[in-house]
Amino acid sequence: MTKNYPTVSEDYKKAVEKCKRKLRGFIAEKNCAPLMLRIAWHSAGTYDVKTKTGGPFGTMRLAAEQAHSANNGLDIAVRLLEPFKEQFPTISYADLYQLAGVVGVEVTGGPDIPFHPGRDDKAEPPQEGRLPDAKQGNDHLRQVFGAQMGLSDKDIVALSGGHTLVSATRRGLDLRDHGPATLSFLTIPTSRSS
Repeated sequence: MTKNYPTVSEDYKKAVEKCKRKLRGFIAEKNCAPLMLRIAWHSAGTYDVKTKTGGPFGTMRLAAEQAHSANNGLDIAVRLLEPFKEQFPTISYADLYQLAGVVGVEVTGGPDIPFHPGRDDKAEPPQEGRLPDAKQGNDHLRQVFGAQMGLSDKDIVALSGGHTLVSATRRGLDLRDHGPATLSFLTIPTSRSS
């Protein structure tokens, strides 16, 4: 299947590349890769394949979306990224938040992810409750990831693995029965300790 990406100007592409270089140094220096990955995911994870609504449209900058219970603490990411928006005003918030997530993956030793700019900012956030609830079981995850977002079980495993980078206890989750979370953004736990 061929994907169609938005067309952006050469100046926009150059701004994205400059911003990406600056984000690499900043994210590594501040140890904030998990937070950047989280803002990217929480922005994109609201997408609904049936209604074609939600998704990464820069609405995390709005107090209304930051107030969604699943987004607790993402105001910090918004504040950390605001100087980049000021330095690169042509880049949309939507692209900036997704670019920060891409760089966060790369900085932690993950794969290079192709970045396709051209997302527009929207003025209204999606409705609350579209992100999966980490306290629910497999059926809930399949409903949200599969039916709502159109993703596979493999995608569920990959996205759920992101919790090993983010200190889930900071978000009010009790993961004692779900394996370790890492305290270092460059250390990814690969197995449960016995």
